[in-house]
Amino acid sequence: MANNNNPKIRKQPERRCLGCMQSFPKKELIRLVRTPEGNVELDFIGKKSGRGAYICKSAACFKKARKAGRFERNLECVIPDAVYDRLEVELSET
Repeated sequence: MANNNNPKIRKQPERRCLGCMQSFPKKELIRLVRTPEGNVELDFIGKKSGRGAYICKSAACFKKARKAGRFERNLECVIPDAVYDRLEVELSET
């Protein structure tokens, strides 16, 4: 029996961007979450409880996903303009 000294490689979780529909490591994306109370918030850590939707840090992807209504469809709720505005500010800073 061979001695396997290789450390165990952990699989990185991947999520799909709602704009470009490409998969990225979860940590590279911005998460929008619908909390169990029904509030929609930005989740930069990725640990908040609730249903999540992911977008890469590209303004073009954000505009495409918003125009197509992918955030509302994915989170199954109406998203306030204030959340979109905050997300747009965050994307312009990166």
